[in-house]
Amino acid sequence: MKLIYAVLITIFASNLGYAQLPLPIFKDRKIINSYSTETLPKSMLDFRVGHRFGDMFGDDGGWPTFYGLENARDISIGFDYGISDHLLVGINRTKGAGPLRMLVNSYIKYKIAGQDNTSETPLAVSVVAMNSLSTMPRSDEVSAINNFPKFAHRLTYHFQMMVSKRFSEVVSLQFNVGYTHRNFVDLDDVNYLVHIGGAGRFQLNRRLALLIDGNLPTRFRDIDNKYTAPLGIGMEWETGGGHVFQINFTNSGGLSEPDYLSYTTSQWADGQFRLGFTIARQFKI
Repeated sequence: MKLIYAVLITIFASNLGYAQLPLPIFKDRKIINSYSTETLPKSMLDFRVGHRFGDMFGDDGGWPTFYGLENARDISIGFDYGISDHLLVGINRTKGAGPLRMLVNSYIKYKIAGQDNTSETPLAVSVVAMNSLSTMPRSDEVSAINNFPKFAHRLTYHFQMMVSKRFSEVVSLQFNVGYTHRNFVDLDDVNYLVHIGGAGRFQLNRRLALLIDGNLPTRFRDIDNKYTAPLGIGMEWETGGGHVFQINFTNSGGLSEPDYLSYTTSQWADGQFRLGFTIARQFKI
């Protein structure tokens, strides 16, 4: 991990001569699927609602489901709160799109370094630690993933580091690497998952920006890797007054990291992508 961190810092530091920008690298804590390096200002509360519809095309999409709009693949509602300008805590509840459902996700994000109004560098480095708890009813079927012989089997852990940089007033890019551990999995799966990913934000005008992101999940074992890389593209609209609205298309059904990284099986090429949106509203507490 130290070697990866050193390589990332070297790559991004090559452009540190760029003049200080007063604006943040990203406008939100999420870039479609991925976390961004951004945190909240101290004492700010961010109320967030996310939604993912069903497949737009393919066997489960098209006109019978009104191109997925009649199906809710995943729903999230929760809060983020700024303990300090560099420390954020959050909690949300998601429906869940994988075999584990009814998820309560709690997390903490710390910005090690980053761009703000007093920063001398546009480089940002943040880390996230997350815990996900499935509150599904326990199944009596021994082979079911929600058999949960122990309470600990309901838990999933996720750790991630993000490095980002605003290269100009138009372009912001990010690289992220992470590790996910599930305490209970199917017999043909493994508990751990390592992923690498990237994201970008491209300012179109004062209010609108284009977003892209992708993550590649990897299991270092010879198993039938049936999961695919979550890829997304979207638009972000900053309406002012603390409102940020995001609309996107992605093959990921899940909204939380332990869900979409571990259980995405949909393929863009088969029309198995969906419309999603996120609404965020900030309040001073």
